[in-house]
Amino acid sequence: MSASPDSGLSRPPQTTRRQRLAELRGPATPPRPLDARALAALAANPGCRRRALLDGAGVDKSALAAKLGSPAPFGQSQFAIVRGNSFEAKVKADGGRELLRLIGVEDPGTVSVPELSAAGPEGRVARTALALREATAAGTWTLLDHPLLALEVAGSPVYLEPDAVVVRPDGGWTVVEIKSFPMVDGAADASKVGAAARQAAVYVLALERVAAATEGARVAQSVLLVCPKDFSNLPTASVVDVRKQRSVTRRQLDRLTRIDEIAAALPEGVGFDVAERSPEELTAAVESVPHQYAPECLAACELAFHCRSRARQADAVETLGRSVRGELGGLTTVGAVLAAARGEEGDPADPTVAALRRARALREEALSGAGVRACR
Repeated sequence: MSASPDSGLSRPPQTTRRQRLAELRGPATPPRPLDARALAALAANPGCRRRALLDGAGVDKSALAAKLGSPAPFGQSQFAIVRGNSFEAKVKADGGRELLRLIGVEDPGTVSVPELSAAGPEGRVARTALALREATAAGTWTLLDHPLLALEVAGSPVYLEPDAVVVRPDGGWTVVEIKSFPMVDGAADASKVGAAARQAAVYVLALERVAAATEGARVAQSVLLVCPKDFSNLPTASVVDVRKQRSVTRRQLDRLTRIDEIAAALPEGVGFDVAERSPEELTAAVESVPHQYAPECLAACELAFHCRSRARQADAVETLGRSVRGELGGLTTVGAVLAAARGEEGDPADPTVAALRRARALREEALSGAGVRACR
């Protein structure tokens, strides 16, 4: 997969890479296009080579998971989609009056809302770039409704469509993310805000490509998150710093230049052609690529149920979560952890083993005091 435009990394020949990825996907199968959610999910789990390769090759992971026998109820429900569309329409109604109020514009009539329609995605990307340059040069408030941006991934453009971008009179560009989950007492669910921040960070990276060729432009490293206030349908907003998410996403896109190495390490004849390969062949192909499962994958990856099943079969501690895995050091299986806690295995001088045994002793003491027999 190609490096991000500002990474400074050399790029291997795109023809060879694209041919190899097409062979893995199936030459007759069109690639599954990436979007901001997919790129954000990659950034959330940068160590997973399996997802990097499958996304780079454009494999339909939903179809693949179904053929592996582990279909995932992945994606938003129809109700959530309708609710989200309805809330966004309310925020942008009447020329975006509510949104502009949240931004701090007193007189919406002074805000320009350029027309961004054009023929094809390339035309829309060019029209968006032109509108951004014109707004920056004019030095006026401008609201871009559903602009289209592009990032180069695997030698091909990935088209990204943020909910809105605001251009300020001082040349600042701010991404606006509109979500339908509530913000109660000024705070929203941390996991949902994190997911929105990772997605918005992808838009920030794409905007920076345009800003680099626009005099006087600068992209804000924070985004405006618009949500319903409390349990009403009244919009409220919060500024979310995405510097960390942007850096992680950029590093992950840079790392994806290693996709050639991942593909080169595959056994001969491995492929992910869902239409032509048997479930057994696809299972072997998927298992030939190292993965890094974590419970968070269930909300971000179509193959999560398959990977969780394999992790459980291997008794891997990854099924307990990243934080637990990080605390356990060299203990890689649940069985090894329990054996270390019971004193059957492990070096007593190892701080992790010592902590496990101390925790077990405290548990048995507490249960004994309560008159409950400890489970072994």
